[in-house]
Amino acid sequence: MQQIIIHVDMDAFFASVEIRDDPSLRGKPLIIGSLPNERGVVATCSYEARRFGVHSAMNIKEAYRRCPGGIFMHPNFYKYKAVSDQLHEIWNTYASASQTIALDEAYLDVTATAKDWEGARLIAHTIKQRTLNELGLTCSVGVAYSKTAAKTASEENKPDGYFEILTPADFVDLIIDRDVRVLYTVGAKTAEKLHRAGFHTVRDLRERPEDAVRMLGKHGRWLVQLAFGRDDRKVTPYRPEDAKTIGREVTFQHDVSDYGLLRDVLILLAFCVEHRAKRVGLTGRGVTLKLTYADMKQITRSRIISQTDSAVTIFEETSKLLEQVEHRPVRLIGAGLYNLSGEDEERQLTFDDLSGDVVPSCDDLRQSLLDGLQVRYGLDFAGNLEKLYHYEVLHKTVEYLRRFPKQ
Repeated sequence: MQQIIIHVDMDAFFASVEIRDDPSLRGKPLIIGSLPNERGVVATCSYEARRFGVHSAMNIKEAYRRCPGGIFMHPNFYKYKAVSDQLHEIWNTYASASQTIALDEAYLDVTATAKDWEGARLIAHTIKQRTLNELGLTCSVGVAYSKTAAKTASEENKPDGYFEILTPADFVDLIIDRDVRVLYTVGAKTAEKLHRAGFHTVRDLRERPEDAVRMLGKHGRWLVQLAFGRDDRKVTPYRPEDAKTIGREVTFQHDVSDYGLLRDVLILLAFCVEHRAKRVGLTGRGVTLKLTYADMKQITRSRIISQTDSAVTIFEETSKLLEQVEHRPVRLIGAGLYNLSGEDEERQLTFDDLSGDVVPSCDDLRQSLLDGLQVRYGLDFAGNLEKLYHYEVLHKTVEYLRRFPKQ
């Protein structure tokens, strides 16, 4: 039986949630991300802001240059996550399998529940109506025979759009003369490489398939398949353990040369990573340290450890990595866990377990880290640690540390 897949994509999700909750923002160029006087990028923006050429991932200074009259706001990820949970609860009602791509986006396999294209159309319009009626938000929906075609369809009539692509021939007819970037997995760098080789449109890939495969290998073979409308990938439910890493990072408003301060920021990041790991029930067997220097050079350092989700271990290991890197001004710092697995998997015994030596409890070590921050900066996290996990609170706390008078 042919697959019937629906792709649902919210319209300017973060901005739409803020506009819903504050109607005075409606019709105005709203930009979610950093503020104009800060370092950072645009997370998303309203369609009014997009008319000025603002888009997600744009440097916030450039966004302000293009749209000085825009309304700039920090994101509230906890609010967006709560709304996302409500959205997916609605969408999943109609699918035999659901693959969450982001807070605001999902593939739904409705082959069994819809039974035919008419049933799929009914489900798609019901999803749009319920999303609007129950949550006050609009979404764009694509109905198609494959995942690639469904995603392409959902982007055709944004915002608040509906489109369907029922056959590979329909898909090819739609995209054949479009830029190669229309194809799934073609980003800016791949597109640039293809353009240099004379592949400008999907038609070019169809006419010179061997050249594409010779240049890009397996990826080129995949793009040729898409150019002919072939994509038999299944909707695969997302599992937290499929994530490659769990991490948190912050960008400083001014470069930091004090590596003692960077160690203290790693404490905050370690607690944030621990919170995320525990929330999805994962532990890691590796830690990563990420740095962006003032000259924008990025480095990542990692090391294998015993299985953990402990903030203490994450801090201790990333701070060791920090000692080993070149010490010069830093723009961004991040910490993370990788080699992820479920907490219920058997933990490997450590030398401490085997020796029977008495070591400080994890709770004591955690408290010692927090006590150190209180002594050095006057920060008291008693009963308030949960607030640290909020994007804005974390960044404000880091900036407070950065500006704190040195003794």
